[in-house]
Amino acid sequence: MPEKNRPLRFAIIGAGMAGILSAIRLRELGLDEFTVYEKADRLGGTWRDNTYPGLTCDVPSPLYSYSFAPNPEWSRHYSPGGEIQSYLEGVAREHGVERFMRFGEEVVSARFDDGRWQLESASGHRDTADVVIAATGVLHRPRLPALEGLDTFRGAVFHSARWDHSVALDGTRFGLIGTGSTGVQIVSALVDRVARLSLFQRTAQWIMPLENPSYSEEEKAAWRKEPARAVELHRNLGELFSVFSNAIVDADSERMKAVEQMCLDNLENNVHDPILRERLRPNYRAGCKRLVISPDFYAAIQRPHAELVNEAITRVEPEGVRTADGRLHPLDVLVLATGFQTDAFMRPMQITGRGGRTLAEEWRLRPSAYLSISIPEFPNLFMLNGPNGPVGNFSLIEVAELQLGYILQLAARLRSGEAREICSTREALDTFEAARTEAARTTIWMTGCKSWYLDDRGVPASWPWPFSHFIDEMRAPRPDAFELR
Repeated sequence: MPEKNRPLRFAIIGAGMAGILSAIRLRELGLDEFTVYEKADRLGGTWRDNTYPGLTCDVPSPLYSYSFAPNPEWSRHYSPGGEIQSYLEGVAREHGVERFMRFGEEVVSARFDDGRWQLESASGHRDTADVVIAATGVLHRPRLPALEGLDTFRGAVFHSARWDHSVALDGTRFGLIGTGSTGVQIVSALVDRVARLSLFQRTAQWIMPLENPSYSEEEKAAWRKEPARAVELHRNLGELFSVFSNAIVDADSERMKAVEQMCLDNLENNVHDPILRERLRPNYRAGCKRLVISPDFYAAIQRPHAELVNEAITRVEPEGVRTADGRLHPLDVLVLATGFQTDAFMRPMQITGRGGRTLAEEWRLRPSAYLSISIPEFPNLFMLNGPNGPVGNFSLIEVAELQLGYILQLAARLRSGEAREICSTREALDTFEAARTEAARTTIWMTGCKSWYLDDRGVPASWPWPFSHFIDEMRAPRPDAFELR
């Protein structure tokens, strides 16, 4: 006979957006036997780690919110990172989940043994869980460039995700490596504070010139008075955003062409020097890399004391950066906006599944998971925003909410006693990967650029279908896709 409503203990790894969500949903279900493990000293994930000047989310704030916790206090359409961090802290506090969090406790290993997960942290703390939810995020391990002489630089040098706020910036000769969203935001924020700004560009970016207006006090007052209005705004923005998301997965669509034309017009109409314009012109289609949103980057890089450096960096020297043309660019501060190890996910944790199979073995070629959630031979281990999920074209909060609902349906089968171990079948993963790889061929990401979306084969490691297809998949697990023991 099945053991009905058997108690389950959960371990949640990560106290960022997805970890907070997981804790709240478990509490709502009356499942209070869980611990959230966080390697840092407070919650927040990427919004805790990133504090660089100009930090702004590129998803509209009312959409980058939990569906159950609309926020009437957003200051702008695209809110600053500090506001998002405060929002996450407030939601966690309101729902009483901070007491379930162990800070400064980095999980270094998890082993599936006799039907349960045995976890160990860097401090030596041990825990046993029936279910592990990996909410480790995507953008949490900075990628440092392999530049000769980087350690010889006499000025201040740091990654954008480890911003050193003790370094005075006003009046400095400021160097920045990287022209993605982070680099563009930093340029716009600092160009009028520094004496000279040198932006080292390896690849030009397409810039979407969307404005970032403030919300009026009248609008915020209306949302406070009638929270249903904020919920409706969340829904409407989701529908609007899905139009853009669906364009990306159809490279030949009229909507995608309209997006490209908007970016092209921005370049042609707002960069006046024809030489600089050509240096800022990408040699790939707009959207192939993640579009950068900025209403003022082109104006910032055209300031008299700002310089776009296209020459390759040969080495870093004590006084600055030397480029391939032999020129030394003297600097006082050098910031590395060089992105993250986006294929890390749970690693470098040592994860060992059924029969002693390690995650390193499973992901020997590249990370993969069925629907980005479950891995064959790793029972009762579920990921939020895992490999090949909708990281490139949707709000990750909305994605995490849908995925967690799916995971909790699987956990209900464990709780009911229908099974003690659940993981996707190898066949389900292989079928999903084959379909995903084929569908990726028509996406904008495969039109001829190098980006962090692409895996070692040049296949986008992201969801290649419309958002409606993702919603359909998340409604309920397919019985034949999972192995129950």
